[in-house]
Amino acid sequence: MKRLRIAALAAMLAVPGAICLANMAAAEAPQYKVEPFWPQPLPDTWILGQVAGIAVDNDDNVWIVHRPSSLVDDEKGAQKDPPATRCCKAPPPVLQFSPDGKLLRSWGGAGTGYEWPQNEHGIHVDKEGNVWVAGNGKDDHQILKFTPDGKFLQQIGKSGSTGGSKSTSQLGRPAHMVTDDAAGELYVADGYLNRRVIVFDMKTGAYKRYFGAYGTKETTDDKLPPYTPVAITELSKSFSNPVHCVRLSRDGLVYVCDRANDRIQVFKKDGTFVKEFQVEPQTLQNGAVWDLVLSEDAAQRYIFVADGANMAIMTLERETGKKLSSFGRPGRMAGEFKWVHNMAIDSKGNLYTAEVGHGRRAQKFNRL
Repeated sequence: MKRLRIAALAAMLAVPGAICLANMAAAEAPQYKVEPFWPQPLPDTWILGQVAGIAVDNDDNVWIVHRPSSLVDDEKGAQKDPPATRCCKAPPPVLQFSPDGKLLRSWGGAGTGYEWPQNEHGIHVDKEGNVWVAGNGKDDHQILKFTPDGKFLQQIGKSGSTGGSKSTSQLGRPAHMVTDDAAGELYVADGYLNRRVIVFDMKTGAYKRYFGAYGTKETTDDKLPPYTPVAITELSKSFSNPVHCVRLSRDGLVYVCDRANDRIQVFKKDGTFVKEFQVEPQTLQNGAVWDLVLSEDAAQRYIFVADGANMAIMTLERETGKKLSSFGRPGRMAGEFKWVHNMAIDSKGNLYTAEVGHGRRAQKFNRL
């Protein structure tokens, strides 16, 4: 009789136990809360335009690149001579903030010896503290490298000059970049015109290799049919435009945002295809995968995805791509999003987001 009671109790617990195990991964996923007063107020009458990129440096300082030209007419009164109103002026395009949101420095724009992009897009800070900036304007086919104080160091590519997705010397409206500092390589999500990842020597700018979707070098620039929600086996064999982000994991993998195709593709550093994940595959219009960062735990168990079209941040299990949780909603209040465009993560696991379109701000989300 005692054995029967134990068996019955075990049977009753079996289903709830299975449910608990199924929900365990989601329960363990990191949780976040917005820091509503980050960053601190900007000086003078400065107001940000579209914030097109965000990055964190070795000291957990936060860098953004915004688009001064995106200010609307009623935000430019203070720029007139004489001033028409107290509001407003555009800051320089590159700004650095401390972890608590204090403005530390700002610089950028047209200068001697380089071609500043028409439409700023993407920023990265390497281990030496150098700042890389790109643009996605019609003629923006270059990447620029500066010291932390804004001294020009290097340009890869040339404004107005592009050669398609098989070129080994030219870019096509690059969206994003990341450095493999140990290997001395620069990976570029190339981009809004081309459909590939291309790798350069980060010191000399010399071409190293490139690859497209599924690792092919036979990339196409032909017009593709519009994305439609399909099974993963039926997805396009080519990246769409834009190839919007590239990120590196500590275990030697390369993660690529194929934004409009609602997927993440994963490669080895030599371009060998490893696997892919669909992310919110019902999403049309601008796509679901605008940017991603990997978590800061030793195993980097999670992928955080900026879903610009659905205006949320999703947490995925890195190994499987399974969606575990999400936060945020469409809106303009603290913690809400309008076209969340890029992301960054600091050493404590706090997340930072940048918004374009009518969002035009940066936000900080503290890990709980």
